[in-house]
Amino acid sequence: MLKRVATAPDWMKAPQVQQVFSVSDHVSGDFADYEPLWQHNSWWFFDSPAALQRVTTEMRADIAGLTMFYYEAFEQEYDEDEKTWSSIAPTPNMPPPNVQVPEVKRLRGFDVVTYMFSNGPDCSPLSCNSLAAEIATNSLCLLDSVERARELLEGGAFDNSEPGPFRIVAVYTLD
Repeated sequence: MLKRVATAPDWMKAPQVQQVFSVSDHVSGDFADYEPLWQHNSWWFFDSPAALQRVTTEMRADIAGLTMFYYEAFEQEYDEDEKTWSSIAPTPNMPPPNVQVPEVKRLRGFDVVTYMFSNGPDCSPLSCNSLAAEIATNSLCLLDSVERARELLEGGAFDNSEPGPFRIVAVYTLD
């Protein structure tokens, strides 16, 4: 995904956060509204930088100054009401993903993301709901480990922030 990375807005009240590398597009927006082209995969992202390039070219999107991200989701999602973990799967009735894992990627941290409709990402409560003001994050508004994200979810730190379920997503940048 290509995103317009935002500096931390004042309303977040999280002095440790300098930029917002969240998966959702509420603070750091996606390059464009790409969904009408239906060239994204069943995880609602793109299989490769080349696939993303084709879409940006077709849309004549201005990509100057944007950051390219690669995401890897933890295999399960958390239901805050049931206090249970369950397996995730790509959106049904779409072609299966054919993700090409980049040879070079830089791990930036882990985001907790809501998937209310079980397809694309909805909100990243660390940024969208200013939970980074209460939860220790790195300067990119991300957590340092999957284990910490699981601990926070199971401990109720994300309860009542946004409708879930919640997924843990590793956030990488690509050169």
